[in-house]
Amino acid sequence: MDRCTRGIVLATYPPHLSHGTKELSVSMATLAPQTESSNGYHPLPVYQNSPTFQMALHQLHSVTEVIDIDPGVLERLCYPKRAMVVSMPVRMDDGRTQVFFGYRVQHSLTSGPSKGGLRYHPSVDLGEVAALAMWMSWKCGIMNLPFGGAKGGIACDPAQLSRGELERLTRRFTEEVLSIIGPRMDVMAPDLGTDEQTMAWIMDTYSMKIGYACPEIVTGKPIELGGCIGRREATGRGVTYCILEALKEVGLEPGQATAVVQGFGNVGGVACQELAARGVKILGIGDRFGAIHNPRGIDVAALQKHVAAGKLVRDFPGAEPIDPAAMLTLPCTILLPAALERVITRQNANQLRCRILAEGANGPTTPEADAILADSDIFIIPDVICNAGGVTVSYFEWVQDLQQLMWSEEMVNQKLQELMLRAFHQVCHVARTRQLTMRTAALSLGVEKVAKEKQRRGLYP
Repeated sequence: MDRCTRGIVLATYPPHLSHGTKELSVSMATLAPQTESSNGYHPLPVYQNSPTFQMALHQLHSVTEVIDIDPGVLERLCYPKRAMVVSMPVRMDDGRTQVFFGYRVQHSLTSGPSKGGLRYHPSVDLGEVAALAMWMSWKCGIMNLPFGGAKGGIACDPAQLSRGELERLTRRFTEEVLSIIGPRMDVMAPDLGTDEQTMAWIMDTYSMKIGYACPEIVTGKPIELGGCIGRREATGRGVTYCILEALKEVGLEPGQATAVVQGFGNVGGVACQELAARGVKILGIGDRFGAIHNPRGIDVAALQKHVAAGKLVRDFPGAEPIDPAAMLTLPCTILLPAALERVITRQNANQLRCRILAEGANGPTTPEADAILADSDIFIIPDVICNAGGVTVSYFEWVQDLQQLMWSEEMVNQKLQELMLRAFHQVCHVARTRQLTMRTAALSLGVEKVAKEKQRRGLYP
């Protein structure tokens, strides 16, 4: 049975999965809470140096000012239910052994199994993963999904690893976290730097361990292995549905709109394609390697072929290079950050020249930037609703795998649009009737649902 101490798991495997894995030991002195901070919370030292985790805590605290929440429940919501840190020695192609560090954080298990992506990125750390897991709890609450929030990550640069190295790394990570994952415990999905092949390796490793095929252990996997049609495009499509509704809110037609998109992966790339198909002119696109700009509009289909050929966005001949930071401040109707956290800050918030800020990434806007934007006329679609399409279709995939009954793509897209629009209009209604920002309205709905469920279940023992 797992032994947990204030959010850090000291993992021992159950008998059927026991294989002598190492325990992560953390002293009680390390885990002791700090003295009371100004907002009343006691961040653990293991998280305190993470600006992303502190940002998530700040958002949670701001919501408590507009909803009624039991203090004991609030204390529980401030910390992850479980966090595992693992070291993974991997045999590299040149014969040497390299050790990587991985994380899996389960913020809440109250509503059902925890759900959240697995990302591969050099800057991944425990605080970032814990914040993302917390946001996933609120996201599932807003969408009324039977999941708690989770997130995982491995500190690595997938672009520098061969396919064989990525496979060995993924399988070793799966082996190390076997004690805390399962179709009714914790279900992973792709995220930054991972894809459906990553999920296939996780499914195979888990299935080999338990002795039978278990497609419901992950979502976002290949269709041939029980994946859901439309899952890869789901987050980008969900973003698009929210943007189209936001355009109605501000009185504009898609054909009158322009967009700047940071990120050209599963979220940004799909959103560009969907928006362009509806008449939105894409003025700027950027990724981790650079950015491009064309005031006449970027040919998204041509750019997709360019990238599919292994070339970089910044080298696309149909547009001019632009500084990635400057791209964010281009005049446009829609600004869509769809890459990393904390890119809209107090340094650039008052320079934004968009009408709609659609947060396709998780946590792209800092609290300081939020305060600045609150005094502007920018319509913000907060991340916990804007990018919820991915976890929503992951839910569809999980249900299909459990039932062994697959849906058509038409049904998937229809249900996705139905749930996204319902949640969007619910957030808008709360924001208008209670005079709240869109972010506070969205977070209040998510936090309140999880808090009520914890209150109803009580505290065991």
